Amino acid sequence: MTAVLPDRAERVAAAPAAEHRGPGGFAWIGLCAALIAGAPIGALGILALQGNAAHWLHLATAVVPYALHETAVLLGGVTVFVVVVGTGTAWLVTAYAFPGRRMLEVALLLPLAFPAYVMAYAWIDLMHPIGPLQSGLRALLGIERPAELRLPDLRSLPGAVLVFGLALYPYVYVAARAAFLARMTTLTEAARTLGAGPGRVFGRVALPLAWPAIAAGTSLVLMETLNDVGAAEFLGVTTLTTTVYSTWVNRSDLAGAAQIALAMLAIVLALVLAERTARGARSFAVGGGAQRALPPRRVDGIAGLGLLALGALVVALGFGLPTGHLAWQAALRLAEGHGGATLLPAIGNTLLVAVLATVAAVLTGLVLVEGRRLHPGSRLHAAVLRVATSGYAVPGTVLAVGLLVVLGGFDRAARAVVEFAGGAPTGLLVSASIGAVVLAYVVRFVRLAATQVETGLERIPPTLDQSARSLGRTPAGVMSAIHLPLLRASLAGAALLVFVDCMKELPATLLLRPLNFDTLATLLYGEAARGTYEDGAIAALLIVAIGLVPVAVLVRLGRPPATLEARP
Repeated sequence: MTAVLPDRAERVAAAPAAEHRGPGGFAWIGLCAALIAGAPIGALGILALQGNAAHWLHLATAVVPYALHETAVLLGGVTVFVVVVGTGTAWLVTAYAFPGRRMLEVALLLPLAFPAYVMAYAWIDLMHPIGPLQSGLRALLGIERPAELRLPDLRSLPGAVLVFGLALYPYVYVAARAAFLARMTTLTEAARTLGAGPGRVFGRVALPLAWPAIAAGTSLVLMETLNDVGAAEFLGVTTLTTTVYSTWVNRSDLAGAAQIALAMLAIVLALVLAERTARGARSFAVGGGAQRALPPRRVDGIAGLGLLALGALVVALGFGLPTGHLAWQAALRLAEGHGGATLLPAIGNTLLVAVLATVAAVLTGLVLVEGRRLHPGSRLHAAVLRVATSGYAVPGTVLAVGLLVVLGGFDRAARAVVEFAGGAPTGLLVSASIGAVVLAYVVRFVRLAATQVETGLERIPPTLDQSARSLGRTPAGVMSAIHLPLLRASLAGAALLVFVDCMKELPATLLLRPLNFDTLATLLYGEAARGTYEDGAIAALLIVAIGLVPVAVLVRLGRPPATLEARP
């Protein structure tokens, strides 16, 4: 027996030697994941070069400038909205104590459950000339004809700014509130002691200190806005994303779509660079002992109720009114027995692709992060983790175009091989398939899983790894015997976040799904595209209801969501 099992000294000596045998299983899996994530971007570049020069000239002079202008105005307007509303509401519930503040802290998170395209659908129906808001207002004023009283049309750039802002301000709210709570108690108290009023404390102390967090939240909002295709199309705004979609689907110009997609990617990279520059130029270190929560200023009476009403107005516009309208429309459709024939298959399809993608994304994220943890100092593992998780920064439309090029090439190669061997011509094996949709989800959302695993691993002391390795455990053995049992909660959280994001994803699903394959998101998009918004109410309500699950978890955990921690 002693001849078979080496003693402890031999095992310790053997463990480092194993590191020099070349890339192990973690590295090979990581390299494959990085290759799959990077291939669509490389394919976009090759495809863009194959485009017709005359057609690209037409796109560059007649299509892109208008889309670029609308996109820039939309991003600028949304930036102002989310910074003002997100930062303002965060300061409201942090710096002041008033009746209902605890309830408002949670309620301000609720719009996180709304994808922007669902918010757009609900508000378009609410604001229709014969919808409940305008009809109720005319009844209140004694006006009978809709032409005699018309509110501003929501299908416009200002309307799009309002809808995107209401759906996405929580990203800034969460980031700013965390910064207000954690970083500035001492300085704020000092400012108050020196006689600074609330406005001066906010403008001269709180806002500059929280700016890096606000910039991080805003950059995520802008990437979500740039990624959206449904809300922009419903609201009649021609963004670069909708232009990619129409160039590909309506004009059958995949090369032109690739060229516009690369322009979008350049904008995303510019946003990431700007966000990092903004954070880097304003990094602060507040030392001097443990940080304490900022003591809020008590506000009672009419003034306190006014603060509550101010925050409640944001919640009502961002969650209460659209949710109530969806619930009402869904109840009407259910009472009529409407929607079962298309809704049930859509629910099944949504669960199928979301579950498959969640399992694949969580396993991939686990292997990537474990590879870096178990091989500290390895540049290879650090590089593959960064590349393989970069898909979160790529808009779904751009990713779908790149994946179609790669998967289409695979289909052509498979067909050529089969025909060379004398077989019957094959159809589309992987492009426009369920596998393509799942692959797009995994590439886009593996970052969420990796972030959760990283957070969980940070709570496990590295000394446990070193002890296990010194006792002869392989990296895979350390992961299975020590890390996995301690990571169960983190893995469950990762699965939850990835599942919900997969369920809501519209652009990639719309472009890569098989024929007659609808998820809840594409079913709602189809109803809205046909102008039958109300028939998609049940699907929209289901999307919002499932989206409330991570919000509830966020409230329970009392910390920012993983999407805010994910760095491209």
